[in-house]
Amino acid sequence: MAQNKSGYTRFENPPHVSGVDQPPAYEAAVPPNAGVPVVIPIGPPYPPPNAFGNPMYGPGVCGYPAQPYMTDPHSGGAYEQPLPYEVAMGDPGHSDAPPDYDNEQFIGSGLDNKAVRRLFIRKVFAVLSLQLAVTCGFVAVFTFEPHVKLFVMNNVWTYWVGYMVFLVPYLVILCCGDFRRKHPWNLVSLSILTLAMSYMVGVISSFYDTDIVMMAIGITVLVCFTVIVFSLQTKYDFTSCYGVLFVCLIVMMFFGILCIFMYNRILDLIYSTVGALIFTCFLAVDTQLLLGNKNLSLSPEEYVFAALNLYLDIIYIFLYLLRILGRGRG
Repeated sequence: MAQNKSGYTRFENPPHVSGVDQPPAYEAAVPPNAGVPVVIPIGPPYPPPNAFGNPMYGPGVCGYPAQPYMTDPHSGGAYEQPLPYEVAMGDPGHSDAPPDYDNEQFIGSGLDNKAVRRLFIRKVFAVLSLQLAVTCGFVAVFTFEPHVKLFVMNNVWTYWVGYMVFLVPYLVILCCGDFRRKHPWNLVSLSILTLAMSYMVGVISSFYDTDIVMMAIGITVLVCFTVIVFSLQTKYDFTSCYGVLFVCLIVMMFFGILCIFMYNRILDLIYSTVGALIFTCFLAVDTQLLLGNKNLSLSPEEYVFAALNLYLDIIYIFLYLLRILGRGRG
């Protein structure tokens, strides 16, 4: 028995109470691989304290059964009877303890984990920025260098070569899911695709005036920045409209084939405007695929595929705007 600074008496070794199960010794031997010891209460909980902070004992207090108490034979003070309990051996692989969030914050392969989602978005936009920087460099060379313009106009076949080079890695990334997740071959394929697409965009830009190209670049930057920021902030789920957009894309392709055989300036402007609107909607959908909290989402390993989708959306928006501005000037 010891006395603390507040004057209350604390019992080091309370006397044994007959009829009450006492906890086993801490040094008790536990057979190996027997499981995890789990303490299971077998008695009623302690009653609530009164206004002075002391436990209220007695029969029927707040619906609790009567709690026995003991009296110290030396001082006559009362102390609470220990709550009866028993020790059971639980499953070694299961524990009721709260999870260790410091060590398990990166467990989980989906985008539900905020840290994984931020890393995934950062990686996608880093790859996208490099792709757009390469494409802008090609467009600048093909727009401001007259010798390159002259070479392209005399050798149009180089455009179709670039298209074939673009088509091979694009189909591989699109159809082979395991390949586009395999590092570094996914980045190699994406680099070849980006160079081929940048060359084709540069060739197309060389046939337009410099001021029209610069105007199309400015409008594309403004539209894409607005759409991406809005898609990341809004609560509306654009991914639920993915099927509708795909049907609109198929209809637009047939409309484009019709415009080839029935060429008309008005039809060409309508086709370019519809194409720009559809790929603007695709940009909103592909942006929300990065969030992981919508109807559709991507795996964190699909950063190459996500960057490719955003890159192609932006390029198609630029090409359709370039076509609208060029046809508008005549």
